[in-house]
Amino acid sequence: MGGVALDDGPSGVKAPDGGWGWAVLFGCFVITGFSYAFPKAVSVFFKELIREFDVGYSDTAWISSILLAMLYGTGPICSVLVNRFGCRPVMMVGGLFASLGMILASFSTSIIHIYLSTGVITGLGLALNFQPSLIMLNRYFSEKRPLANGLAAAGSPVALCCLSPLGQVLQHAYGWRGGFLILGGILLNCCACGALMRPLVPPKKVEEPEGQAKVIEEKKKPKAKLLDFSVFKDRGFLIYTIAASIMVLGLFVPPVFVVSYAKELGNEDTKSALLLTILGFIDIFARPTCGIIAGLKWVRPRCVYFFSIAMLFNGIADIVGSFSKDYNSLVVFCIFFGISYGMVGALQFEVLMAIVGTEKFPSAIGLVLLMEAIAVLVGPPSAGRLLDATKVYMYVFLLAGCEVCLSSIVLATGNFFCLKKKPQEPAMGEMELLNKPPEENSKAIEGTEKGKEEQEEPDKEREKEPEEKEPEEKQPEEKQPESAKVDSAEVETFLKDGKEENGDVVANPETCL
Repeated sequence: MGGVALDDGPSGVKAPDGGWGWAVLFGCFVITGFSYAFPKAVSVFFKELIREFDVGYSDTAWISSILLAMLYGTGPICSVLVNRFGCRPVMMVGGLFASLGMILASFSTSIIHIYLSTGVITGLGLALNFQPSLIMLNRYFSEKRPLANGLAAAGSPVALCCLSPLGQVLQHAYGWRGGFLILGGILLNCCACGALMRPLVPPKKVEEPEGQAKVIEEKKKPKAKLLDFSVFKDRGFLIYTIAASIMVLGLFVPPVFVVSYAKELGNEDTKSALLLTILGFIDIFARPTCGIIAGLKWVRPRCVYFFSIAMLFNGIADIVGSFSKDYNSLVVFCIFFGISYGMVGALQFEVLMAIVGTEKFPSAIGLVLLMEAIAVLVGPPSAGRLLDATKVYMYVFLLAGCEVCLSSIVLATGNFFCLKKKPQEPAMGEMELLNKPPEENSKAIEGTEKGKEEQEEPDKEREKEPEEKEPEEKQPEEKQPESAKVDSAEVETFLKDGKEENGDVVANPETCL
């Protein structure tokens, strides 16, 4: 589990680690920003929606929850579509869905219409863009993949810092309906990002005709599985999935409650909201920096341990931040939480890519996101119930910190034992190989004995031939002179040697091998 799965990708094409890959990275940067920041940016319009439809805050909060649920829960569906149609078509259709959902929401007459349009349709469209973009990033980068993942993950805080103020401006200028309509047009950029995802194509062979080459390729290519469940046989993948699910239970809790925590301590609304800005600003620089560190030669083979350290750092920050009693201590908490949160965001998919490799990554990420979707739906609501029961924010942060620390322990210990067992596996394989050769050697020995017998038979025939030929040769020798005898004997021996040599080669084709 700790090592990087080295493969040349599907169709045997090596990752270029540059070139058009930088365009793919830019598209992944934009898609990641939309996917993670859009559910939070929509919350800017909640007050207007409450007035328009006469609903409560909890009713409008379901919009963001459905968006996140669709983003995570539709992972297997995205995997099936990517394996069936490819990344580029899926992303372009997803961009149309994301835009269509926001446009339809601008004509909504009830909150349920917004659930279906913004939550389901836009959420599905963002999901169809997010997962394929990560798959293409994994195919275009190998050696520079940690840095690429860090830069792509930085799109989330950057987009959050841009979309939230933009949403406020649109709300004041055009209202929530005009804002939804304009945001729907902005989401059409997902189609442009999808067009950047050019598939890697192996070079064509000039010697073979195109028709024959296509027939050969079709014969060689096995039927691709739409959803590969064999990843569950990998112990490393199982440990990662369990640890990631536990981590998600508490990872998103502090950003949700930190503003309310600051207000509870008696701070103003604008001053409390500034905490999220500080957190996002630190997050922007933490993710690429962590990607650079993860790409170092000494760190990359141990990226799983580095990921567990990042999770432990995040959990400890939550636990220490739970004891904050004033605004300054919350600012310090947001700084350290932003660093650790950025580290986790930069490493989570890099570690998954390293565990399963390029070929199984499309199925693996879909299954992991499905498991995380359950945790996303359970985590923040359970923290909210704890807050309602105790009325103390400290317990909420303590619970989140303990959950993230537990996930770090699960990942590190599980990985340690997997690494202990993995060196033994090839040893057992070698023992099996060592046990097999005696049978193969016996077969080979039998083959060599048969070969020797076959060789001995023509040798015996050759020995008999001179005995039979001697009397025939003696008769002409008596009549021929001595000089003729010597010359004819030399010629006969020369020709006989040549025939025997050629006969040996033809009679024993095994010697040619």
